[in-house]
Amino acid sequence: VQLQASGGGLVQTGGSLRLSCAASESMFRLSGLGWYRQAPGKQRELVASISRGGSTNVADSVKGRFTISRDNAKNTVYLQMNSLIPEDTGVYYCNAYRLSIDGRMDYWGEGTLVTVSS
Repeated sequence: VQLQASGGGLVQTGGSLRLSCAASESMFRLSGLGWYRQAPGKQRELVASISRGGSTNVADSVKGRFTISRDNAKNTVYLQMNSLIPEDTGVYYCNAYRLSIDGRMDYWGEGTLVTVSS
């Protein structure tokens, strides 16, 4: 599975950005997709995910500000980020995964940098 992410950039505190991630396969062949981020000097963390069935999971730190959604026809997942704060700065990675009896297989896109200035 190949993932192509876009939409990062520089924004001021309180601003908005929308990240997009296009998958090379149909979303119905994946167990789910999501967005992770990695801030400088920190570990990569889950921001939001959406399962094949449409269930979403959003990190507490972004709940109420970020929304994950998808367009099945375009095999694309989005992350709408509102009310951005400097703590949201980091490299955002698109993730897709498959669950099977053998476990979980993860696929990663190249990161896109989000910088929130104070």
